[in-house]
Amino acid sequence: MPLMALRTFEERIERQLRLLELKKTVIERNIGRRIRLFEQRRDDIGKKIEDHIREFERKRGIRLDDEVRFIRSWIERPLSTGAVTPSGKMLARAMARYVDPDSDGPVVELGPGTGPVTAALVEAGVAPSRLVLVEFNPAFCRILRTRYPGATLVQGDAYSMRRLLETLLLQPAAAVVSGLPLVTKPMRQRLRLIRDAFDLMLPGAPFVQFTYSVASPLPRRLSGFTVEASERIWMNIPPARVWVYRKN
Repeated sequence: MPLMALRTFEERIERQLRLLELKKTVIERNIGRRIRLFEQRRDDIGKKIEDHIREFERKRGIRLDDEVRFIRSWIERPLSTGAVTPSGKMLARAMARYVDPDSDGPVVELGPGTGPVTAALVEAGVAPSRLVLVEFNPAFCRILRTRYPGATLVQGDAYSMRRLLETLLLQPAAAVVSGLPLVTKPMRQRLRLIRDAFDLMLPGAPFVQFTYSVASPLPRRLSGFTVEASERIWMNIPPARVWVYRKN
């Protein structure tokens, strides 16, 4: 290619690159503006909901601090917070019933939030010193440390439970109780979680999971596993069901 033609070609390429860079900058600015607008609307919605809850509290002389924290967390991270409000007492007790308080070994709770299921486990006879709580949300961790000082609290991603717990657990777990939003995750990630859980548990120990959906969050015909489900708990908001998985 002649030198003049080469220079013309290079100049054309440079102009196209500058044009692409300009377009990229415009797109990034538009995306940034849309994100800021979304965050502003999200914050406005969260504040309105909190104001309504506070007005409800004022009229009835009650406090709903956990509900406010859950709603705020759900608005900020809807796919990582498993519920809009803390689990109701009936659901929490239904989950706790599947854990034998006289069994040996620690009881692991994944995604305890502010601790309604934790409270049900303690109420059912599980010693707080046996509880291993894996919670990602720093605000919830502060609450759990205050409410359950005798429990072992691990701040981290429960979907990485093998890495978090394999050196921490001194003996196999007697149960794993999960409040994680499994249905928001790909099936491959769900299966990896339960297999990691069974690797850390006693043979036949339960993996207890609640869900708002009608179907099981894990395949009912898992090879080497048994599956059972509770009746639908209509008094919970929203209605939920407890699913229990055990390794044969």
